[in-house]
Amino acid sequence: MNNSNLIDIASEFGKPVYVYDSEKIAEQYHRLTAAFSKVKNLRINYATKALSNISILKFMKELGSGLDTVSIQEVKLGLAAGFSPEAILYTPNGVSLKEIEDVTKMGVQINIDNLSLLEQFGARHPKIPVCIRINPHVMAGGNSNISVGHIDSKFGISIHQIPHLLRIVENTAMNINGIHMHTGSDILDIGVFLHAAEILFDTAKNFKDLEFLDFGSGFKVPYHANDIDTNIEDLGEQLTERFVDFCAEYGRDLQLIFEPGKFLVSRAGHFVTQVNVVKQTTSTVFAQVDSGFNHLIRPMLYGSHHDIENLTNPNGKERFYSVVGYICETDTFGNNRKIAELTEGDLLVFRNAGAYCFSMASNYNSRYRPAEVLWHNNQAHLIRKRETFEDLLNNQIEVDFNPVTTLE
Repeated sequence: MNNSNLIDIASEFGKPVYVYDSEKIAEQYHRLTAAFSKVKNLRINYATKALSNISILKFMKELGSGLDTVSIQEVKLGLAAGFSPEAILYTPNGVSLKEIEDVTKMGVQINIDNLSLLEQFGARHPKIPVCIRINPHVMAGGNSNISVGHIDSKFGISIHQIPHLLRIVENTAMNINGIHMHTGSDILDIGVFLHAAEILFDTAKNFKDLEFLDFGSGFKVPYHANDIDTNIEDLGEQLTERFVDFCAEYGRDLQLIFEPGKFLVSRAGHFVTQVNVVKQTTSTVFAQVDSGFNHLIRPMLYGSHHDIENLTNPNGKERFYSVVGYICETDTFGNNRKIAELTEGDLLVFRNAGAYCFSMASNYNSRYRPAEVLWHNNQAHLIRKRETFEDLLNNQIEVDFNPVTTLE
């Protein structure tokens, strides 16, 4: 896919628009599987929350992926996309026992990260296989907003609570078939990941009938030209060797699972917007676009970086702009970015817009969510229609406020 394709897509389907390149998704998927090709039983579970369009899920299924889901709605999406229940792992946080039981009825593998729910579920359903999510207390990624393995995280059962966990398992005689961890996003130091893996191995030794170990994901992708990413090939070599040794020690070959989201779809995504106004103030030149954090909240929510380029005038003289949105809030996509000279009507593209972008979009300010397009086999396929005013009203119920008649 090239910039000319993006311009054509914006012309055909309107602006703003999300565009995803299936070839890039496949490239990332095969890179990960190649890095762990020496593992006898490898499974990639795509993290649905990163980009949950049903066409993307179907493409993941074609690649051979399973699914990592975090809600009953994502489970239903996976089933609707054609995944078998056995190919779906359900890893919720803070949900009710009822939701877990409802998902169990669908035949999906469940993963519990709470001692209270573990005990309740084990007491009621001791024969149903359960995976346990541990918190290894390993800080990964360097950003507390996207690191979930640290001691203050709401996710997982603390490794310091293992004795309590084992008592629950013994008292309920429940069936534990997997151990899971996820330390967070943007892991760069594979030594940190390998350290957390050792904690997972040590925890696994407490359970005799495991079928799989889930190492989560969080692999870093490059966000700009000189950025670096997780060395998947090096990680694959080192973790494979250690995993094979552990399986030999454990006495059986276990399945190794990863659950990448951003790693697979981030760089495949492009968000195309149009410059509405170029506004000069006493100190700043603003490029105001036809979008805001209602469409792309990551820069405002946790400071993520997205390269921003001028599609219309890519070779123009570079100037500094602060790119902002049209929302009645501070919705700055990038401060003082060097971009080829902009005029009103120019098209901008935000790179690395495949993960946690559309999936976090909203109707704030009563704005419509944009269209989504999949670029596949050199063709553009509309995979989500742009919303309309009727969509905004769809689930609203109007109350009739007729004048009240007073009684004499």
